[in-house]
Amino acid sequence: MKSKTNKILRIIYAGTPEFAVPALEALIASQHDVVAVYTQPDRPAGRGRKIHFGPIKQVAVKAGIAVEQVESFKTEEALETLRAYQADLIIVAAYSLLLPQSVLDIPRYGCLNIHGSLLPRWRGAAPIHRAIQAGDKETGVTIMQMALGLDTGDMLYKISCPITPKDTGQSIHDQLAQEGAKALLKTLDLLILGQLKAEAQDDTLSCYAHKLDKKQAEIDWSKSAVEIDRTIRAYNPWPVAYTTKNSKPVRFFMSSVIESTVSGQIGEVVAESKQGIEIITGEGSVLITRLQMPNAKALDVKDFINGRSLLGVIFPT
Repeated sequence: MKSKTNKILRIIYAGTPEFAVPALEALIASQHDVVAVYTQPDRPAGRGRKIHFGPIKQVAVKAGIAVEQVESFKTEEALETLRAYQADLIIVAAYSLLLPQSVLDIPRYGCLNIHGSLLPRWRGAAPIHRAIQAGDKETGVTIMQMALGLDTGDMLYKISCPITPKDTGQSIHDQLAQEGAKALLKTLDLLILGQLKAEAQDDTLSCYAHKLDKKQAEIDWSKSAVEIDRTIRAYNPWPVAYTTKNSKPVRFFMSSVIESTVSGQIGEVVAESKQGIEIITGEGSVLITRLQMPNAKALDVKDFINGRSLLGVIFPT
């Protein structure tokens, strides 16, 4: 992913989770100068509620890059600190903090966003998961010029990738994180060469990718096997689709849609083997291949059925 140009840009990078890591690492390895990293404030995590550095801060500290962790850009002090870095460009990837116009106007080339979808299809907080859930055949990464609206800026560069029936939220996340790094470096090359072509988004083609919520993760077995399978895969690794048995959650991580020859009630486990656990839905059957029982670890079905059985269980709709 080496640049084809020699010009050095002074860059501020703003991001927080794992998705933002590959692009930052690619920038650090490039000829460009990452003068500062902005990331969300450190917060307690885990059972001990200890303060941990987020993924982006860990990379920045290791590379010796200045780290800023502001709560907002509403104060003149925050804006002055930002201006002092004299950045040519701000690059944003899953930063979780909206940038006001006063920030967008500071860098010479404005602010670019690495967005995990093929805009304008999915705007909002969870584009990867909603693309899988909706049954999209492809997704991708869009580098866009940031504007005040939510993911409404002009599109500068895209890389697409297919969504297969075996993909999960995690697998697409990991792929797009890597593709985002490639797309970013290509965009910077085109920017330096003066060859970027901005394309306005067609608002009529956009959908809002609502933020994920644990309350949405409970499976409604009256829905079709296709819908349930997509949700299971989209919600892996979080918030994880689940049903209940004796009022306790049974979580499902991987599945597929099958044509069943067995009849049963909606929500009933009608067959199980090393290939999977078959559950009747409102339309067709879903085959569960990885699951987690209450107070136990997640297991592939071939390991789960050794000494265990759910055959005949009817999960609530």
